[in-house]
Amino acid sequence: MKILHTSDWHLGQNFFTKSRKQEHQAFLDWLLQEIDKNQIDAVIVAGDVFDTGSPPSYAREMYNQFVVSISQRNCALVVLGGNHDSVSTLRESKSLLACLHTHVVANTSDDLQSQLIALKNHDGEIGAIVCAVPFVRPRDVLTSQAGESGTDKRQALGDAIKSHYHELYQAAVKLRDDNGWQVPIIATGHLTALGVSPSKSVRDIYIGTLDGFAADGFPPADYIALGHIHRPQIVAKSEHIRYSGSPIPLSFDELKFNKQVVLVEFDGDQRARIEPISVPSFQPMGVLKGSLEEIEVQLSEYLEHDDPKAVWLHIEVSVQDYLSDLQQRIQLMTEGLNVEVLQLQRTRGPKAQALTQEAKETLSELTPNDVFQKRLALEVFEGEDELARKERIQTQFTKIVAEVEHAEGEE
Repeated sequence: MKILHTSDWHLGQNFFTKSRKQEHQAFLDWLLQEIDKNQIDAVIVAGDVFDTGSPPSYAREMYNQFVVSISQRNCALVVLGGNHDSVSTLRESKSLLACLHTHVVANTSDDLQSQLIALKNHDGEIGAIVCAVPFVRPRDVLTSQAGESGTDKRQALGDAIKSHYHELYQAAVKLRDDNGWQVPIIATGHLTALGVSPSKSVRDIYIGTLDGFAADGFPPADYIALGHIHRPQIVAKSEHIRYSGSPIPLSFDELKFNKQVVLVEFDGDQRARIEPISVPSFQPMGVLKGSLEEIEVQLSEYLEHDDPKAVWLHIEVSVQDYLSDLQQRIQLMTEGLNVEVLQLQRTRGPKAQALTQEAKETLSELTPNDVFQKRLALEVFEGEDELARKERIQTQFTKIVAEVEHAEGEE
């Protein structure tokens, strides 16, 4: 049984006003070639097929055409909903696509059987069972209880997701045993596992108040195909728990690592042979950093660029003083070159870096008073003694907090 694991296509995405249509089409064409080359039995897309809940018509057409093309190859397709995907959008064509060897699981539910998929190999025999878990929305697995603290809610939600995984896994084991199948069980997920390294294009998703899922909460499946993190990586040093990453760079910082899909092969037992397959670049992109003089030297490397596609550039200039004509200077440097500057930034100074570090503090690390003081410190009051006014506002805030806490205690 051969399976290709991919995720985070984000069809329909615009990149600094640039459409990714041609890149995505080139990727899908390449993926079909890999399916033919490696005789793939099934493809798993672990969430975020589309970039928005209302994707443009060309993105839907691209998706539908891929479904038709892959079905003609007698290859199954498993599509999981992600946090960018609309449940209703994925559901609208679910019944139709089921006739084309495509299984769509848009959201979780109490109906475990709807999330169990028995995949067949090229011989028409059952080759694997998939516990198809998409992006988990709190309302699908948990009922809120009055009076719960934030810590209680996080614990309850984490336990609920873990319970859902294990109930689904046990249902898969029962299905396998009842039919006498000697096949592997594969689980999926679209979430942030604790300890992974995201990229700038990854939108933080918090499942209710849960900001990360511990790897020990996954069931003992033979392979776990994850989505949401765009950087391909292994989770918790477990070779069989992986993020495939996005197939094309969705931000400039993603140029630092290779894009890939993951080939997972099971040959007569439940042990997986895992082989990442590098995805070629379909759009030249680059990042230039340094002084204006250093940027000019780096730009000279593009004098011989003969690709008909212009290189998309992110340029970060380190300057001591503010330059009002920085954009004009960069335009002069790039004149005559087959490049497009999509993002131009100045290097942040020590003060800005300190502010960035401060911004990375999470609310869980701060008390309401800490948050209020940080916000108050940014205010500038004119016409009266600034310190006195801030002290008065701080006193009023402290009083309000005390009244709220007292009211909650009475409840």
